[in-house]
Amino acid sequence: MKLQAASAQEVKRIASGTAVGGIALIAAMFALSRMGIGAFDYRVFTGTIGGCIVAVVNFTLMCMTIQRAVSIGEQKEMKSFIQGSYNGRLLLQAGWIVAAYLMPWFNVFAAAIPLLFPNLMIFYLQARGKLVTPSERKNPPPEEIEDPEDHNGTFEV
Repeated sequence: MKLQAASAQEVKRIASGTAVGGIALIAAMFALSRMGIGAFDYRVFTGTIGGCIVAVVNFTLMCMTIQRAVSIGEQKEMKSFIQGSYNGRLLLQAGWIVAAYLMPWFNVFAAAIPLLFPNLMIFYLQARGKLVTPSERKNPPPEEIEDPEDHNGTFEV
C-alpha cells in the first residue's frame, strides 16, 4: 500500500523531528558521560539510530493502517482492524526494546527513548498550530463575535 501525499508529508515531518531528537539524545548522553553519569560509546549511536528507525517505521505503519481502515465499511470491523494494528505496533516496540537489551551492541536507554520522539513531535506541532485536522481545513473557525460587554456598557446602534 502506498501512502497518500498528506500521510507521506506527515511521515517526513515526524522523521525529521525524530532525527533532531536523536541528535539531541546523543548530545545529552555525551554531556552526561562527561559529568560521570553513564558511559558514552558506539552503543549510544547504534541504539539511537535503531530506535529512531523503529519509531518512524511504527508511525508509517500507523498511517498505512488508518488509510486502509477508512476503506472498511463496517465500523465494528474497522475498530477491530485498528486495534489489531495497534497491538502489533506495540509488540514491535516491545520487541525492539527487548532486542536492544539482549544484544550487547545497543545501549538500551538510547534505543528506547527515541520511541517517544514521534509523540513529542506531534505535541510540538499541535502547540505551534501547525497540525490541523482535515475538518479544520474544510471549515475554518468563524470570526470571533464581539462581546457587547467589552465596550464598557456602551452599545453602538
